[in-house]
Amino acid sequence: MISNAEWEVLRVVWAKGQASSKDIIGVLAQKMDWSESTIKTLIGRLVEKKILQSRREGRSFIYWTEISEEEANLANLRTELAKICQTKQAGLLGQILAETPMTAQDLQGLQKILDRKQVLDQVPCNCTPGQCRCQEHVNSPEKEEVVI
Repeated sequence: MISNAEWEVLRVVWAKGQASSKDIIGVLAQKMDWSESTIKTLIGRLVEKKILQSRREGRSFIYWTEISEEEANLANLRTELAKICQTKQAGLLGQILAETPMTAQDLQGLQKILDRKQVLDQVPCNCTPGQCRCQEHVNSPEKEEVVI
């Protein structure tokens, strides 16, 4: 798992393709008001996790990642969506889309995706009973009625 702070380091590396620790520190010390040692610790964690690769060039290190920004963003969004009942995901995605600035080209691309999307009569709940209030769990035989 990538922390929010580590994500900031990755954004610098993705923007530059390859970055020295000096490059990363230059951006994040200003943006986040972090110390050089904090940023180097974050870089070290990403290297340990094998998310960043490094090579020595003279007295400094150059860092890069084989993971594309799009791939990482998609994995991150999928992880977050997996925490939410499937029956609620479309509504939440709709809210996010409504709040997201888009060009006409962005909208056309989304419309093409929606046009090809297979429609279900009903989205099944994927939650463990007791973790949501979907009707299928509320009325399921697994729910025991407690009589006092």
